[in-house]
Amino acid sequence: MVDVTNAIRFLLNGEDIALTDVAPDQTLLDWLRLERRLRGSKEGCAEGDCGACTVLVGRVFGDEVIYDSVTACIRLLGSLNGCHVVTVEHLRGENGQLHPVQQAMVDQHGSQCGFCTPGFVMSLYGLWMRNPHPTRSAIEKALQGNLCRCTGYAPIIRAAEAISSYGLPQGDVLWAERIAVKDRLIALSQTGRVEIGAGENRIIIPASLDDLAHLYAKYPEARIVAGSTDVGLWVTKFMRRIGPVIFINHLQELKAVTVSDAAVNFMAGVTYSEALPTIEEHFPQLRELWSRFAGEQVRNMGTLGGNIANGSPIGDTPPTFIALGARLTLRKGNERREMALEDYFVAYGKQDRGPGEFVESLFVPRLPAGEHYAVYKVAKRKEEDISSLCGAFRVGTDNGVVTSVRIAFGGMAATPKRAAVVEAALMGKAWSEETIEAVLPLFGEDYQPISDMRASADYRLLAAKNLLRRFYMETEGTAERLSREVA
Repeated sequence: MVDVTNAIRFLLNGEDIALTDVAPDQTLLDWLRLERRLRGSKEGCAEGDCGACTVLVGRVFGDEVIYDSVTACIRLLGSLNGCHVVTVEHLRGENGQLHPVQQAMVDQHGSQCGFCTPGFVMSLYGLWMRNPHPTRSAIEKALQGNLCRCTGYAPIIRAAEAISSYGLPQGDVLWAERIAVKDRLIALSQTGRVEIGAGENRIIIPASLDDLAHLYAKYPEARIVAGSTDVGLWVTKFMRRIGPVIFINHLQELKAVTVSDAAVNFMAGVTYSEALPTIEEHFPQLRELWSRFAGEQVRNMGTLGGNIANGSPIGDTPPTFIALGARLTLRKGNERREMALEDYFVAYGKQDRGPGEFVESLFVPRLPAGEHYAVYKVAKRKEEDISSLCGAFRVGTDNGVVTSVRIAFGGMAATPKRAAVVEAALMGKAWSEETIEAVLPLFGEDYQPISDMRASADYRLLAAKNLLRRFYMETEGTAERLSREVA
């Protein structure tokens, strides 16, 4: 029997919060600004892109409290049970002085119009607590999701480099509070299941993974929400009703990553940030791509399972994992079924998932020794942009002859899709420039892309062909040789 309570409980800065009246589509930013009058967090874009609304959200993970920077504009209030929300108003130094992050921003002239400044401060605060002496690269990565319209990045980066000259994290007020905060969060999260409201206004927070499976089988009309990086935009941009909602971002069982000699198994609730160490160790070819998924705040919220479950034709992880031969586990109640990831996507907006069934885990085989693998993201901006197309390539050869090949694209069809005709034409042929040039026209048989705001159909088809050329050149070392010759 699961205990049921009717309040969402979390900490706001130093205050205990208990809410019994929460709408499924209520954002953290609206609640902070309208209900709590904490207006340091700004609304700039309402879609998680500009970072002006950045706050920290802490949750007990293992034996410690982990704080992530998140965009409050698309973070839903119902997802905060058992969390510690830290806003810019909570920052303070000793004896009423400015916090080290704030003082560094002042001294380095890191604020111009000031609108974006609180968001930058909170992103830098989160970085400083994790890494008090970050490299320039680490600073830039932490600030990917923060936009300064006054073009003040240089002084902001100088401020980031200077923070620890004003003090170290161990002397920070929040650092000193962590032990007490941890105990309070553990107590808040041990409340069993939370149920609030009724009908479209209903919020359910399961007590466990098994409880989630039971609830979703019972209420298949409910919407499962993890990171809300997609659903948040449905609320802020399309004004869609999303209730009833089952929030799952707190479920530790969905955060597990299991590594074996053959594969890596990611549970569906693993965020991009949580997956990164495993990706870097076991799939190093994806390291650069991973840092191009949105900004730090969105990577801290978005989940692997959510990106797949939504079935977007322009999602970057589906083609990435399809090329590796990944498999999904779907669950309904106590029953599970497996399928190849590529078979999950049926048509635009339609996936092979029945009522009450949800994505539970993703099984990703390791790349066999000797095979080549690469993924390329093409977008209008290098950082924090949705792909025009994303291509994943994998090939195995024996004595220069293709023995295995998988090519998958996002952004080229109504679903993430393999280039079956091109693959068939490559099999058994010499892995050579002549072979590559011969199969390029066949992309037109695999894909009939559309023209939209991100790219024209002709551009997409030409880019797909050129990405196969690039992949071949990189596998043969031609690209590296040409770059040396040009230099």
